[in-house]
Amino acid sequence: MDSIIYDLLAVAIGYLLGSIPFGLLLTRLAGAPDLRSIGSGNIGATNVLRTGRKDLAAATLLLDGLKGTAAALIGASLSPEGGMIAGLAAFVGHVAPVWLQFRGGKGVATFLGVLFGLNWPTALIFCAVWLSAAALSRYSSLGALAASAAAPLALFIFGHTGEAFGVAIMAVIVYYRHKDNIARLRAGSETRIGQKA
Repeated sequence: MDSIIYDLLAVAIGYLLGSIPFGLLLTRLAGAPDLRSIGSGNIGATNVLRTGRKDLAAATLLLDGLKGTAAALIGASLSPEGGMIAGLAAFVGHVAPVWLQFRGGKGVATFLGVLFGLNWPTALIFCAVWLSAAALSRYSSLGALAASAAAPLALFIFGHTGEAFGVAIMAVIVYYRHKDNIARLRAGSETRIGQKA
């Protein structure tokens, strides 16, 4: 019974942490336009960058990642499986925050943050795949998609099968959230890094 309570607590803490819309909060404090009315309408760092504020985009990227890491570490302190449970909940909180009618970001930064909380070698592999694929293709979205697919495989190879399953769920959600990007990649119309939209 205690383990169920701790797992539910991990879900609640993770979701509440993940649902903090740092991109929206930072841009509002800075007097920038409402993120939901520009670009993709997402609350993540990529859309913050469209406001022309690189400093706010970097801060959003960092904070969106840290909330995933914090959730995973807090969850792990509650129960053996709590890290994955809280991390997954934080990811869902970012993608579908209740405060914003469940319209959040695409989750890549929070995904990476969760990985750092669960297994840092996998997080480094995620970074390496993301950067390599993006550099070779000049598509940021392709880098995120490749890294998301590599993460559960890396966890499985490292022997973290439980976490691999949870991270695979996150990867599926990332792919769904990138469905428009995938369509543009297939059509050859996706914007490349450094190219004006």
